[in-house]
Amino acid sequence: MNIINFVQYFPDEESCEVYLKSYREKAGIRYKTCKSITKHYWFSTGKFFECSCCRRRSSLKSGTVMERSKLSLHVWMTAFMLMAATKKGFSCLEFQRQLGLCRYDTAFRLMHKIRVVMGKRDALYTLTDMVEMDEAYIGIATDKKVKENLKRGKGSQRKASVAVSAESIPLEDLETGKTSRFCGYYKMEVLGKVDGEHAEKFIKKNTSGEIVLFTDKNTAYEHIEDIVETHFTVISGKESTNDTLQWVHKAISNLKRKLLGINHMITYKYLQNYLNEFVYKLNRRYFGDRLFDRLIIAGIYPYVQ
Repeated sequence: MNIINFVQYFPDEESCEVYLKSYREKAGIRYKTCKSITKHYWFSTGKFFECSCCRRRSSLKSGTVMERSKLSLHVWMTAFMLMAATKKGFSCLEFQRQLGLCRYDTAFRLMHKIRVVMGKRDALYTLTDMVEMDEAYIGIATDKKVKENLKRGKGSQRKASVAVSAESIPLEDLETGKTSRFCGYYKMEVLGKVDGEHAEKFIKKNTSGEIVLFTDKNTAYEHIEDIVETHFTVISGKESTNDTLQWVHKAISNLKRKLLGINHMITYKYLQNYLNEFVYKLNRRYFGDRLFDRLIIAGIYPYVQ
């Protein structure tokens, strides 16, 4: 959804309430006591649902990422639109300006709440068939005490290790015989340490079925034959970048460019949230105007399994 359409569809708070009510009714209202979709009544005066069985009441925000938030629905809808409007996203300061929020902290927490539900939604999907995997090292902000203990020059910046994987499906042109690779879903996750234990945990969590895994010759991947069908290793270099591990390397390059250009002073605590946003948009790179609607669904039911 572009900005012009958003202004037409959501001019005020009432329009946002009607939109959210219709979406929640379409998916079904869930109550904690009934633990299932039941018949309900809508009270327009109080703007809440009531279960016909347990008589439990539920507001429009209950059970969503907006629960317990004092911000209006119009602000939340505008925030969803901004988060879905561009591929690269906004800095938190620009996000604050666009929403007209008084406090930077409010904008910061709002953005990260949306990034968390992005990660929850992507966690529902796993990688299959042929998968590329590599690790990236992202520079993160450090406090003054840590900076004083770090040496100058090489290695002076603290870095966090990130596991990056992508579905890489080989394709062949029947007329010319040329082969290429089609890129599917991506996964990115902060690793505590690049070793065999963490690598195996990442693979088990984010893949399913019998997969063929492509990696470099990092020692962390030496003993993963038991959890994958086939494991191919290549020497890191120009050939592997342009061929075997092309999609993960492109993703790593774009990720670093995005973080350096827009998001500054990223801390280790929130790094995974930034990865969630990047991967969520990357996996939906062909959605176009539908990205806003998909993000609304993720925000309304962030815990749907």
